[in-house]
Amino acid sequence: MSDLAIRVEKLGKIYRIGGTQKRYDTLRDRIMGGLTFLVRHLRDARFETHNSEIIWALRDVSLEIKRGEILGIIGRNGAGKSTLLRILSRVTEPTEGRIEVHGRIGSLLEVGTGFHPELTGRDNIYLNGAILGMRRAEIKSKFDEIVDFAEVEKFIDTPIKHYSSGMYLRLAFSVAAHLEPEILLVDEVLAVGDIIFQEKCLNKMGDVARSGRTVLFVSHNMAPINTLCNRVILLKEGHVIKDGPAPDVVPAYLNRENILVNRRVWTEKERPGNSAFQLISVSLKNAVGTLAGEINISENATIEIEHEVIRQGTRVMFSLVLLDANGYCVFGSLDNTAENAYHGKPLQPGRYLNVCHLYGNLLNNGRYYVSIIGASDYWTDSFRADHAIAFEAIDDGILKRDYWGNFGGVVRPKLRWTMTSLQGNTYANSSLDGKVNS
Repeated sequence: MSDLAIRVEKLGKIYRIGGTQKRYDTLRDRIMGGLTFLVRHLRDARFETHNSEIIWALRDVSLEIKRGEILGIIGRNGAGKSTLLRILSRVTEPTEGRIEVHGRIGSLLEVGTGFHPELTGRDNIYLNGAILGMRRAEIKSKFDEIVDFAEVEKFIDTPIKHYSSGMYLRLAFSVAAHLEPEILLVDEVLAVGDIIFQEKCLNKMGDVARSGRTVLFVSHNMAPINTLCNRVILLKEGHVIKDGPAPDVVPAYLNRENILVNRRVWTEKERPGNSAFQLISVSLKNAVGTLAGEINISENATIEIEHEVIRQGTRVMFSLVLLDANGYCVFGSLDNTAENAYHGKPLQPGRYLNVCHLYGNLLNNGRYYVSIIGASDYWTDSFRADHAIAFEAIDDGILKRDYWGNFGGVVRPKLRWTMTSLQGNTYANSSLDGKVNS
């Protein structure tokens, strides 16, 4: 039996945007128009061709993915990641190229893809299993595991149109992972789940891969990519520009896509957020309050988060996650300190500014990325903005003094040290001849 799960050869996908929509005429128009209709039709066709734009979502993509491999797919928004998964799962057809798939595919591309809102959770489990080509007996044998993992036992006979987005997601992932497809495709949908459920999903994907099945995982979160994936591909503008182990590809992506950005401002259409509030900008300022892409490690700095409250009475919460050059979490911080007078309180619609203070002599020298997680009403509706800004911490040498070596680790805090003479209250030191002087 071949160890090949998927082969992709010179895959391409075109989307056409712009142009005028083709006009549909009634029978009366056709009869009465005659030659006039033909001329108009040809004219409109030429107009549509000249006024439309062709976008290559994927271009000349070739890959071989082996059985049991966990392949991470990374890149900026619009790089072609989701398009690749949609083609592999047969949701859309490629414009050119060839695909070989050896095995049954289960996919989680959007929350509840393949679910029917009028059917109950129970019925949708059997429906998805049938779509995957499984026999009823196979689905039945996995049914209890699926329900237990999804934590929806009380609602399993309720139509899923009444489920919350979290319940929907838990059941969708549970079905996709437990019905044992040979190949599992997972898009960034895990970002909308709570932290505990995300960890369950990541552990489950690891179990799937260790059982010899294949996983293709799209994510903007580099921590699970580094942890789970033994191979990563980097897409840019529809092309594969790097393919290799995660420790090689992830830093290339972070360094390429996240040049030092001391301020990120989103347009009104692009703002991360939910129906209650949205991010406007994230900024890094140095010790004197100036926008900076570089900070001295011995000096204080601030990260400013400007946001707009839309819904009356919204309770706004923020978490800041600092990542190192490889995408690993250095630390996270919540805005629930005593200094934040607005934490947990209902807010009026309008603009607000949250400020997180980074104190000096905390970080080691190197590059860092800031991700922001926002939530409303006690974390019931959360969102995240990954790698919102990037900066460099510069070693100014103040803490080192006469030490010329390098410090290991991602943090280098200034800790309090004391020394006490054990020979009395006076300081004792050794002289050159070995005698002790007081």
